[in-house]
Amino acid sequence: MTAITNLRAPGCHSIVRLLLRSALLSVPGCSESTQGTAEMAQGTAPAAPTADATATQSTAATADQKTPEKPAAREFRPLALSGLGGTENATASDTSTMSVSQKIQSVISHLQPIQILLGKWRGTTRREYESFKAVDSHEWVWDLRTNPEQPALVMASDKSPYLRSGRLSWDLGNQKFVLTGVDAEGRERKLVGDFTEAPHEVTGSDDKQHRVFRLELNEDLAAAGEQWQLAIAQQENNRYLLEVGKRRGKADFARFDTVSTQREGTSFALSDTGYAERTCIISEGLGTTEVTWKGRSYWVCCSGCKAAFEDDPATWIARAAERAKESK
Repeated sequence: MTAITNLRAPGCHSIVRLLLRSALLSVPGCSESTQGTAEMAQGTAPAAPTADATATQSTAATADQKTPEKPAAREFRPLALSGLGGTENATASDTSTMSVSQKIQSVISHLQPIQILLGKWRGTTRREYESFKAVDSHEWVWDLRTNPEQPALVMASDKSPYLRSGRLSWDLGNQKFVLTGVDAEGRERKLVGDFTEAPHEVTGSDDKQHRVFRLELNEDLAAAGEQWQLAIAQQENNRYLLEVGKRRGKADFARFDTVSTQREGTSFALSDTGYAERTCIISEGLGTTEVTWKGRSYWVCCSGCKAAFEDDPATWIARAAERAKESK
């Protein structure tokens, strides 16, 4: 009560104001607040931040808060199949620009390496049928009449337990050999394939050149029931093997039989220098039969070529002349 009474004494108001100001200044942060309040009271506003300062602050904030980078988009490309036996020469099957005559000659050219099959043959199976090995006789000839635009090598057999007839040609579209035929039970079969051993010449025990190759043909997987595999394995000019394989479904082919085939009659001879005037005017193989037209003689290699020549000699003579012109 004494203190309060004393504060009311004259001059005490100034002392009280000084004490209050000192107390306020001793509180942390109050000085800045007081200064700011005083400035506001005097009408002086705090300086606004400049544009450069604002930009600097914005850049700093952006640097501190980096936006996570998006992962680079993955690029998916088709697999290259060149190392997997793909079809790099796909244009080889494009026949749209070929004339009919060029297509015919192309098919014949693909069949020429195996025309050593021409002639009569006698085949003997390894498998026995009714306690006997089956023996058949068959003949391969050119067929240029059944379908003139699709030449073929054809065969017919009297007693074969496998193929009684067959037609072997070259498919320009698929670039594959195609064998169509009828088996001993009368069922039509179609097999497609290519060389597993390309045709080439070797020197035989008789010091002569012999043609060897292996042509493997498989029946389509879509074929119902039992599927066949036939391989023509030329051993020498006068002997070839017919290897017969069978399977069901997608299993591997298993060897069922091998037919050993020997040429009948005249031995076939290869020539490194050609057959000169005895060259077949159609197949360019060894001529075995002489034919004439307008007083001039020509050679043909088989009954098939003879029949084709007699049907249209002028066309075949013109084609032979065109080949000779292109070879020069």
